[in-house]
Amino acid sequence: MPIYEYQAADAEQSCAHCRDGFEHFHKCAGVLTACPACGAVVHKLISAPNVGASESGADDRAKSAGFHKLKKVSTGEYEKLY
Repeated sequence: MPIYEYQAADAEQSCAHCRDGFEHFHKCAGVLTACPACGAVVHKLISAPNVGASESGADDRAKSAGFHKLKKVSTGEYEKLY
């Protein structure tokens, strides 16, 4: 399930939970319109996805299985990392 971030639309009419923003797990079909703690109006924030380095060891498993990882150097040129 995706993680969505929400924040109170009006900081003066909100609680500590929604004033600074909070994360909420739910299906893609639904969107929160009110804070679950106080009922204040909230809006969904746009956040960057987490696409960093592999912490699960996927790179190590791929390398040991014989796969290669490439890094783009310039247009049409790639450098082999492993």
